[in-house]
Amino acid sequence: MAPCLGYWDIRGLGQPIRLLLEHAAVKYEEKQYSLGPAPDYDRSAWLNEKFTLGLDLPNLPWYKDEESGVNMTQYAAIMRHLARKHGLIASTEEASVRQDMLDQHANQTHWNQFLIGVCYYPNVPFAEARKNYIDTVQPQFLRELSDFLGERKWFTGDQLNFVDFMIYEILDVNQLFKPGCFDNLPNLKAFHSRFQKISGVKEYLQSDKCIKWPAFSKYFLWGGSATYCSAEEIK
Repeated sequence: MAPCLGYWDIRGLGQPIRLLLEHAAVKYEEKQYSLGPAPDYDRSAWLNEKFTLGLDLPNLPWYKDEESGVNMTQYAAIMRHLARKHGLIASTEEASVRQDMLDQHANQTHWNQFLIGVCYYPNVPFAEARKNYIDTVQPQFLRELSDFLGERKWFTGDQLNFVDFMIYEILDVNQLFKPGCFDNLPNLKAFHSRFQKISGVKEYLQSDKCIKWPAFSKYFLWGGSATYCSAEEIK
């Protein structure tokens, strides 16, 4: 039986896992859950089976591979498992240090300051949160990534690493939020373009299977609408 990835029918935390599986040429299936419409955003599609799947720590995303006995949850844990299995993890101490720092720093900044602080539950009106992010937080965050990448091909060196899949998704969503946001950072722009051309990923991004939108859940202030719009188009 093919491995199966369970997650919402959005990009979110599922997208880097999908990209890694596609690059590794894994023949996998997906169980996609749909959130109900506003105002209740019913989650019963997931909750009704959450505790019936034999998961030790039930959550989304989940990943099952019956052939190898893997039955796990948690985004970072799934990414690291697949990275170890498919040779996408650091092999030297220097690369490991870069990998682990970037994993923590990028995801904490992205999820805390962007998703929660702007798109989901800002403590100020959305227009104000959007302006602060675009004018201050986003440029600093992208500059940090650019400086950290330097002249390297990938973020940990010459070898593709699972953190590259995470960072690509973060960059791509930031670009959807504010088109052209890293055009003035040539190494990030080149990384983004280079990643889109790697085997498996290129084909996936061009396929109907790829989830291009929505980025997040329906109740997000940005990223969950039925059709794409940049943040600046939201009144």
